[in-house]
Amino acid sequence: MRASLAFVLVLSLTACAEFPELDAALTSEMKAAGYPALAPTSELEALQTPPQATATTAASVNARVAALRARAARLSGSIVSGSDRARMRAGVSLPAQEG
Repeated sequence: MRASLAFVLVLSLTACAEFPELDAALTSEMKAAGYPALAPTSELEALQTPPQATATTAASVNARVAALRARAARLSGSIVSGSDRARMRAGVSLPAQEG
């Protein structure tokens, strides 16, 4: 517990550290530069090429879907087999109910 507390304390103190190497990398032009102009999203969308689905892509996706469905079918079964469940039930006696 103490080790984890000390680790968290040291880690939080490093967040407050200054990095002179990074500060030295900034030139006076960089410090004086203004913020870049933001582009409208419509212009950015126009520059983007639409995704191209090929036959190979479709086959790959279909194969992955089939593999995931098969895995899901394997995982959806019972965790405890029927014989083990019967053995566990036989080994457990329920207390008599008081009434």
